Amino acid sequence: MIKKIKAICQLYGIKPQRDKGQNFLINQEVIEKIIAAAGILPEDIILEVGPGLGILTEALIKKAKKVLSIELDKNLFDFLKIKFKGAGNLELINQDILKWRTTNSNAFDLNYKIVANLPYNITSIFLREFLSKDPKPSAMILLLQKEVAERICCQAGKMSLLAVSVQLYGSPEIIDLVPNSDFWPEPQVNSAILKISNIKSDKEVDVYLGDISVKQFWRVVKVGFSARRKQLSNNLAAGLKVEQKLVKNILTGMNIDSDVRAQRLSVDDWLALAKNLRIYLN
Repeated sequence: MIKKIKAICQLYGIKPQRDKGQNFLINQEVIEKIIAAAGILPEDIILEVGPGLGILTEALIKKAKKVLSIELDKNLFDFLKIKFKGAGNLELINQDILKWRTTNSNAFDLNYKIVANLPYNITSIFLREFLSKDPKPSAMILLLQKEVAERICCQAGKMSLLAVSVQLYGSPEIIDLVPNSDFWPEPQVNSAILKISNIKSDKEVDVYLGDISVKQFWRVVKVGFSARRKQLSNNLAAGLKVEQKLVKNILTGMNIDSDVRAQRLSVDDWLALAKNLRIYLN
């Protein structure tokens, strides 16, 4: 496959740009694992982000009812138009996915899934954009940096702000690891196939949070993670302008060590903590 990819790049004057995350997947087995993880049904609509040379796109259009594929790079987009000319269930768009999202939030009237080989530099904002706002996908299958995927899947004890921000909305799991040798040009880091399923709609998130608003929940979490090396009670006392002793008593009442740090709490713990601090949240 690598010879074919290099030949295409030479023919069409395509020069992979590292700053845009243009590392093309060259292992067909990884493509098959992504497709299997997506569990694509004949009636499914797929939003593909960063199709590159269309290797994954080829497999998607064979399975799905429709594939909407968004590519930022004009040279790649022009190549894809030629490659997939006549593909009736594929729509190609030459635009930044984040800008496209803000102006096409109602593009999907039906359930859709996201399949993406994400550029590393947009991972966090991409996840926030598609997980925190309706209409949300029913599932996301993402090829991203291994360390980021591992952070997202961490459990209480090693949690991060990123992990909480994903786990509030869905259930992440690493399907498989992908070495950098499976890409051309080789990135400096290894990757992983991440699947996020059971994604909650805005209404389902509101039901889960109960009498705490999304804004209040995130205020507590962000203040809690504001200084990772400090005790959670210190961060909350300073950020919410409350007495540290009060915070420690609340944590003790939740059967949590009063000297705990933010990474020790699960999403459920954060919600319980926010409810206990509700009267101090504006």
